[in-house]
Amino acid sequence: MAGARAAIRYAKAVLNVALNQNVAQVVGEDMKLITNTIADSKDLSEMLQSPVVPSSVKKSVLLEVFNGVNIITSNLIDLLIENNRINIFENVASKYNQLFDESQGIEHATVTTAVALSADLEQKVLAKAKEISGKQVDLENIIDESIIGGFILRVGDVQYNASVANQLNNLKREFTLN
Repeated sequence: MAGARAAIRYAKAVLNVALNQNVAQVVGEDMKLITNTIADSKDLSEMLQSPVVPSSVKKSVLLEVFNGVNIITSNLIDLLIENNRINIFENVASKYNQLFDESQGIEHATVTTAVALSADLEQKVLAKAKEISGKQVDLENIIDESIIGGFILRVGDVQYNASVANQLNNLKREFTLN
């Protein structure tokens, strides 16, 4: 991922300014909007990555698309344009959200299942993830039919794989070794 270290540095700086001005939550909402908008718009993403599109055009497009964002977010756009780093804008926004959640004691967890979780099962998985991390948890359900059944829970650096596909692979490995 190009510019990942730079994106972290920009995100930390923006978070520090936002925390000092007590608008970290508002800027966080801006950053979520930016991340989602760029991820959902192939044209916008390609425009930001394009060396052919002039910086002035990129700036005017971004200010038009993200009209009404906090002044800190607008200043970030200006700074990235000025430093010829606007191509990492989506990464900066994403890293900001990660850093903000860490500062609030929120851990991200993903649970991969073959089918969507029911509300009751989601609450049980959420409780288990909170137990594992000891923090408030934001749970994301990813549906991947290739795991056949069961689930894969990932909380931070810890992964628990209770998928049927994993159990079948383990059996296959066991039989081939004997």
